[in-house]
Amino acid sequence: MAQCLLSVHEFIQDSFVPKIAVLCSAEADRVTRKNNLNFVELLKPFCRLTSEGHIRDPNNQLQTVKNLRICVSNVVTSPSPPASDGSSQNRLLSEVVFSCQPQEAAQATALRTGDYHLNLNVTTPWFEAYRENFLQSMPASDHEFLNHYLACLLVVSSTEAVPVEQFLKLSQEQHKIQHSGEYTNPKWFIPNTLKYYVLLHDMNEGDEQRAEMVYEDMKQRYGPQGCYLLKINSRASSPDEDEQIPDPWSQYLHKQSVWNQEVLQLSPAPHVVSAQDSVVAPETNLGDSTEKGAGRSGCLDTHPLHLDTDTCTASLLTLSPVDADGKKSTGDTDNLAAAPGNHGTCLTLNDHDRIRQFIQEFTFRGLLPHIEKNIRQLNDQLVSRKGLSRSLFTATKKFFGGGKVPEKSVNEPKSTYGLQYPPEAPELQIRKMADLCFLVQHYELAYSCYHTAKKDFLSDQAMLYAAGALEMAAVSAFLQGGASRPYPSHYMDTAIQTYKDVCKSMMLAERCALLSAEILKSQAKYSEAATLLIKMTSEDSDLRSALLLEQAAHCFINMRNPMVRKFAFHMILAGHRFSKAGQRRHALRCYSQAKQIYKDRGWSLAEDHINFTIGRQSFTLGQPENALQAFRQILINDSRQTATQQAAFLREYLYVVKSVLGESESCLPQLPLPHIHNSATRVYFGHERRLAEGEKQAATHVSLDQEYDQDLSVLWCQLEEQLAASANRGILPSNFQPTQCCLNNQTDNLHHPLAVIEEPIIVEVTFRNPLKVSLLLSNLSLLWRFSTGTPFGGKESTSDQITDEMNTNEDTSAGKNEEIVTTEIIKEFYLGSEETKTARLKLLPHKTGQLNIVGVIYNLTSSLFGEASSDNEGQQTLDSMMIHGRQDLKIQGPRLNLTKEDKMQVRYGTDRRLEPVITPPMPLMEVFFLQFPTALLCGEIRKAYVEFCNVSAVALCGLRVASTHPDFFTFGSQSTAPFTLPSSRSAENYSAFVTFPTPLQPGSMSSETLVSAPACSQPSGVTEIPIHGSTLQPGQSVQLPLWLRGPDQEGVHEINFLFYYENTEKGLKISHRVLRHTVFICASRSLSVQASACRSSASPLDDKGSGGTLVFIDVENVNASESGVREFDIVQVSSSSQHWRLHKYINPWNNYDCRLSSQERAKLCFKAMRCKSHEGSDSAKEYTFADLNLGNERIMSSSPPCGDFFFRCRQSSVLEQVNSTPRNSRSQDSGHTDNTADITSIAKKCNELDLSIIVIWKAYVVEDNKQLVLEGQLHVALQTIGKEASSLIPKEVQLQSSCLSTAQWKLPDLRLPDETQEVMLLRFKSELPPPVILPYPELSQLIRINLCYPETFTHHFVKESLCLVPVTLTLSNCSLVQIDVIIDLRQKSSSSESLEVHTSFAWVGQTQYKLQLGCQEMVRLTLQACFFRAGVYNLNTPLVFAKPAEHTTLCESSQQTTTPALIIINNACPLLS
Repeated sequence: MAQCLLSVHEFIQDSFVPKIAVLCSAEADRVTRKNNLNFVELLKPFCRLTSEGHIRDPNNQLQTVKNLRICVSNVVTSPSPPASDGSSQNRLLSEVVFSCQPQEAAQATALRTGDYHLNLNVTTPWFEAYRENFLQSMPASDHEFLNHYLACLLVVSSTEAVPVEQFLKLSQEQHKIQHSGEYTNPKWFIPNTLKYYVLLHDMNEGDEQRAEMVYEDMKQRYGPQGCYLLKINSRASSPDEDEQIPDPWSQYLHKQSVWNQEVLQLSPAPHVVSAQDSVVAPETNLGDSTEKGAGRSGCLDTHPLHLDTDTCTASLLTLSPVDADGKKSTGDTDNLAAAPGNHGTCLTLNDHDRIRQFIQEFTFRGLLPHIEKNIRQLNDQLVSRKGLSRSLFTATKKFFGGGKVPEKSVNEPKSTYGLQYPPEAPELQIRKMADLCFLVQHYELAYSCYHTAKKDFLSDQAMLYAAGALEMAAVSAFLQGGASRPYPSHYMDTAIQTYKDVCKSMMLAERCALLSAEILKSQAKYSEAATLLIKMTSEDSDLRSALLLEQAAHCFINMRNPMVRKFAFHMILAGHRFSKAGQRRHALRCYSQAKQIYKDRGWSLAEDHINFTIGRQSFTLGQPENALQAFRQILINDSRQTATQQAAFLREYLYVVKSVLGESESCLPQLPLPHIHNSATRVYFGHERRLAEGEKQAATHVSLDQEYDQDLSVLWCQLEEQLAASANRGILPSNFQPTQCCLNNQTDNLHHPLAVIEEPIIVEVTFRNPLKVSLLLSNLSLLWRFSTGTPFGGKESTSDQITDEMNTNEDTSAGKNEEIVTTEIIKEFYLGSEETKTARLKLLPHKTGQLNIVGVIYNLTSSLFGEASSDNEGQQTLDSMMIHGRQDLKIQGPRLNLTKEDKMQVRYGTDRRLEPVITPPMPLMEVFFLQFPTALLCGEIRKAYVEFCNVSAVALCGLRVASTHPDFFTFGSQSTAPFTLPSSRSAENYSAFVTFPTPLQPGSMSSETLVSAPACSQPSGVTEIPIHGSTLQPGQSVQLPLWLRGPDQEGVHEINFLFYYENTEKGLKISHRVLRHTVFICASRSLSVQASACRSSASPLDDKGSGGTLVFIDVENVNASESGVREFDIVQVSSSSQHWRLHKYINPWNNYDCRLSSQERAKLCFKAMRCKSHEGSDSAKEYTFADLNLGNERIMSSSPPCGDFFFRCRQSSVLEQVNSTPRNSRSQDSGHTDNTADITSIAKKCNELDLSIIVIWKAYVVEDNKQLVLEGQLHVALQTIGKEASSLIPKEVQLQSSCLSTAQWKLPDLRLPDETQEVMLLRFKSELPPPVILPYPELSQLIRINLCYPETFTHHFVKESLCLVPVTLTLSNCSLVQIDVIIDLRQKSSSSESLEVHTSFAWVGQTQYKLQLGCQEMVRLTLQACFFRAGVYNLNTPLVFAKPAEHTTLCESSQQTTTPALIIINNACPLLS
């Protein structure tokens, strides 16, 4: 139970107090009325004694009476039991609970249990008021005497002519009421009732001396202990303004006046309501639930968790909120508590003391002695009647006849729950004595008497009497205190069950339950108390059930381990019963407290019921804000209700909003439906792209239909950085910001986006309908706020701010807004059941400034409301249930996680995607493509056209383009002469190359062209678009040819173009604009070109001292037959290099046919020569193009588009190599300066070739019975002599190469000797490391060795035994550094090849040479070989050692060639050989 102001002892003592009757004369009543009080009301505040009293029990033991309170009331007679007593009491209690409402300013107590954080009202003053009034209003019963009058105050004024006569009349009247038998009420405790005579003297009117004389006469007549002179009204009725007299009567008068009104009228009184509580509907019955009138809402009688409002007749649509400032009910005609200062106006503080003294004198000198006397008399009577010396309490029944049933009067009604005793029955005498002892706090004697009476009543089967004795015995046992006698709770349980089931008296059972529950609560037995209270709930009284359920809920929450969910459940039940009893405020309070437990816990159905009830009660009580919040919560949560129930929820919400707002739209409400996915909001700046027009294909650019790709966004940003740097002389501007046309939750939204005036802003808002009911949004538009100031220009000017909050398509005042921003309105926007749908809303700004998109405004209704009715009625219903409101777009920025504070706290950045800055006009370009293919052969060259259109009113310049595949396209010649598009027929055999008629002749040399590299290549990958005048005027368009080359690798390729252009006016906020385009090209296999090079074995003398290299080219047709290509024709082979060139074609004369069908292969052999030194110097940066045509036409490979594609492919390969090399490896290579690295680089450099092969082909395709000629070119880059290069890398080979690159780390590291060398240097600094054996393939080509000798030599061995043959040894330095060479002729070869021939020869003359060869220097040595006999000899026996001149001998390596040099020695005299 909740906490109470009184302790359990104080509560029980105040529940059972001595009752005193009052009879006043008319004159005495007039005297007290001067204070706006009657005599009973005058005594009310002073009825509690402040000092202790004493009595003596029958054993002459002194007993102390503490904190005694008496109950004084007027005598109200009733000739017969009132028929409406129960209903009047219910109305009284309902009014008491209704008038005691929870204060809104009262602070709730915070309670934390588990993961629940609750704010609860720990006190329930309405329950205490109900309990107090319930106990005070209980009628007197015959089975107990606690509510019977013990004494009667006879009050007469001293102004009476003969006061004694008035006393006599009042005494006779009291005697008549008690003993005549005409009145059943009131009931008196004992026949000889104490009469106490009070002479009331008005100090302002009466004669005080006369009053004293009358009082002396009274003392002579009634004794000094039976009368009293009370002097009041010591001052005039108008007190001084400065004098403040306390008013102790106000707290007692309101409830007392209502109670007196009910009792006196004995009929249902008009309902009295205070001004602050006038919100209760007048048709609601405050009485008990058994009196359900016709005005009672039908839905209040349903199950508490039933929410089907279709069957509920009390829908909010039929109710109207009551004005909270309503007038007071006309039934409140006798409100004595109208003003706090109107009571006791003629009384002074001395008068207060006199009244208090009077009560004390009456109690101590009259009432307590009277009670003590009666206790003794009852005890003596019982003892004398027994005639025995035994204890009274052991022989009472035997003396009075044992278990015999006393005779009953004929007029006594028959009882259905047991017999009734006559007043003189000894059992009642025991009960009467027990009640007297209980009233004067002698609980031990009272318990003994109750216990004895209980046995007698049970033996007589007088169940009502027995239940009363059990009840009071249990209370007396508890009030005794100490551990001698524990509280017998089973007595109370038996009494309650007897009252309910046998006696059918819920009133007595309720009193018993209230007492027992309070006792159990004081003993912390909350579970037992809750069980007891719940048992007392029934359908006969909604108010009682509601109060008891609420107290049971408090028991659950106050337990040692709080049962939170049980608390919430019983609060819901209590709120439902409060609602049925008409206590709407208390029902709202119960539901609100229970909501804390069910909120956000997954109990969606229970939460819906709570919010729905709170919404209804709040609306009825005139609290529209709370009602809106409750109904909004229902619609916001993901409800599991049926579609019909959700439709009812929506209808209630719409009606509440409509009723609260009315026709006023000065403040648009925040609507809960539909849900807006704020983070999914996307904003697009600019016009939507035009679709394809005929053969034109528009650039894809950016649209809201495209999905955002983070990796692709980074790629576009890199391309834009390249373009911006190219336009700014290679330096990226410091204020560069990448262009973002479409903003979403993954883009960078920290800065204000820039929008252009007169260009639309499209906002895509994602709506979600959480209900199973379709929604209709009409007149949907964006809500914006505009200011002429910008965030870059300082503080905004609020005077220029204009808002379109109230702007709808019907609003005539929207013209001013349209001059600033044109707002697009969607007339109807349907959302189906649980549908998620996007709406694209458009704004068109007409002025520069700051635009803030605040949210959306629309009319909300359900499309189901008007379907069942006719057209006119349905439209009226739809209009009546339509509300105009808004929803704000509140986008939360990304979570901050940079600093330590950000990581420790939850912080979010800003998101400014809805805060664009409107800038001045900017140029706007559109790009269209014509004859753009979707499929190409690998290396195929195709001509397309691109059209640039300036669709804005501003000229543009600085047009550039960057691409992820710069080798895919070229604009060809920079000339911008007008051209016409070729017709489809002429385009069939249109050649892409520049050709000259040149017949092929055997042994013809190549045609050479010298081209400067900067004139053709684009190192940055950015291409300037050749537009005449470099400016495109407004409305102007231009078409340019675009050469395309199919990718070298087969498959589908995604190729991105980024077009860049600027405004002719500089210094604007938007420095440039870009346009994106993405194409997908399907590349099919064409030819596979494999090329390799090797040094020529011919003598350098044959090459005229320049050295030659053989180039072998294998060409294979790898095209699939399904593509329709019949055959490929290799028309020309060209080369491009700074150092090398193809010299001539050395294939046999009859092998010039290079037409390849499917899967055919051709092998070509060319001789390559070095370029002249002045032509191939590094400083010139010039490339030599050499063309060797295999047909009758020579193609200028250096001219566009052939030369352009060569340079673009070369640049792409260089960039790929740079990007593929890790930075750390590059830094290690650059910092590695040891000898081994130098030798390796020297060896590699001498083998470098750097010769690019260009194979130009034609393909013949049959399509639609027409033969088409396709042209293309393939590139092969020969980098190293002896290493094969390919033009086509199939997917399978790529996968294998990736696997090999991963596995190559398992091979021995060639630089392992270096690492070993470093470790050994650290350990042994004084010793040199051992020689390092370098890899043979890398250093074998440092020098080139050639032996010149006769193949056959004849010698006459008979004449001369020794044969001397001259041999010329030619040494050529292939590197670019000086080489030290050592030639040793003394060693003998041990190779397997030389063992197969004769070895019996020797070198004569100088056998060891030390030479130094300069850069590419050639040296000839003349040697002599001496043979002893005829035979075949291998002259390749000299050992040659070479090393770079700047290195030590540790790096010497053998340079012996492996090719045999065979010589045949013939004998001139064969017979002798």
